[in-house]
Parts: sequence; structure tokens; C-alpha cells
Amino acid sequence: MTTELFPELSYSSLYFEHQARRQGFRAVAGIDEAGRGPLAGPVVSAAVILPEDFHLPGLTDSKQLSAAARERYFPQICAQAIAFGVGVSRPEEIDRINILQATLRSMERAGSRLAVEPDYLLVDGITPVPLPISQKTLKKGDSRSLSISAASVIAKVIRDRIMIAYDRIFPGYGFASHKGYGSLKHREAIACLGPVACHRRTFGGVREHLNES
Repeated sequence: MTTELFPELSYSSLYFEHQARRQGFRAVAGIDEAGRGPLAGPVVSAAVILPEDFHLPGLTDSKQLSAAARERYFPQICAQAIAFGVGVSRPEEIDRINILQATLRSMERAGSRLAVEPDYLLVDGITPVPLPISQKTLKKGDSRSLSISAASVIAKVIRDRIMIAYDRIFPGYGFASHKGYGSLKHREAIACLGPVACHRRTFGGVREHLNES
């Protein structure tokens, strides 16, 4: 692995942000989502604009961090960010337009809710966000760009908090532990108790139990 093949490795993980600023962009936002795969709950996206001198040792893709680490980073990101925005697509919207389109809508909402209007987006994944803004998609961007890493942590923490709230509203499903993902315990609870309002009714593992609820 060389810096010729992966030029960002010769820079900090603000490489793509600096690259965009060298092209003349000033408000560079990272965008990421949490919750595309679960059987229940919303998909949550966040957009974050970081200052050029942002420094938070250890920050990376939220999936590589423990829940405690994410909670520790969350207020630090919010305090240091120039701006951040959050967008949500609820289960009924996911069922109506499919998970990809609902994810893009949540990303669009997150980007539109930034207090500082961005002029460039760094987007985790391969699909551009439907906003009239210059942007770059990055495979595994949540571990390559600090702005996207920060967005991934905000999105994940907020979504986890939503699922913990659902656990109090719908006891017996274990939402506080599995956060809506298709664990064996969750699937068994759906089969036994039937789906509830926060389940994604078009997803396998849920839809086959609709007539039983």
C-alpha cells in the first residue's frame, strides 16, 4: 500500500476537506447515515462542517467505536463543529419509497439543516445526495474523512437514543440492546409478539408476520 495509490494516507484524515478547500470551496460538510439495515426504527443521517484545525484523537467510523466512546465523542464534535444538521426518515417512509431513497432523503434533510450553508459535500458511499451542491462520494468514507467520521458518530448516537426510547414504548422486543437489527432475539420477539409501529413492514423478518399481529 503506497501513498501514490492512496494519496490521503500521506495527509491527515482531513485530506479530502483540504483538497476541496484548495479548489476554492469554503464550507465542506461530511454526510453519513446510521440504520439502513435494521428491521425497526428510522434511518438517521447527519451532516457536519468541521473547522480546518479540527483535532479529536481517535475519532473514526462509528462502527469501529464502542457505544461509550461514541457518547464521549458526541458532545465534543457538537462543541467543535462549525455546524451540524440531522435528518430522519421514519419507518413508514422507508416502507413507502424503499430504504435507499429514504436514506438519500434523510441525507438531504441533514444537509439542508446546517446553520452554515455548505458549498461542498463529502458523502459516505457511492450515491450522491440530491442537493444542488458540488460533492464527492467516498467508499468507506466514514474511516477516510474526519468530517464523515464525525457525521457517522452523530447519526449513530441519535439513532441509538431513539431505539432506547422505543424500548420503553414497546417492551419485550429488546430495542435497547440490538437497536432494531435482525438479531435472533429480535426475530423471535417479532414472531411471538408480532410487529409494532416502529417496524419496517416491507422488510423480511417483519412482513411475513404482519397477518399474525
